[in-house]
Amino acid sequence: MNKTHLAWLIIGFGGQGLFFARFLVQWVVSERQKRSVVPTAFWYLSIVGGAITLTYAIHRRDPVFIAGQSIGLFVYARNLWLIYKHAERSKS
Repeated sequence: MNKTHLAWLIIGFGGQGLFFARFLVQWVVSERQKRSVVPTAFWYLSIVGGAITLTYAIHRRDPVFIAGQSIGLFVYARNLWLIYKHAERSKS
């Protein structure tokens, strides 16, 4: 295995690791609050993990993976936008 291939595998697994971490964050917060909660950190981890995974998918030239991650990034960003818009309205 050459160094470039190894670097891309590390990038791919890193993205997947961050993407998986969002579920752990959501689970821990929900357990602490004794109800289902989706914390803001979930969406940030989704964006970072999704962006890294998308980069890996582009490198691999996998159109299915690229499409899925691209659409997901839009959804994650939109959720953060809605969270912050709601917070701004609540301050008024």
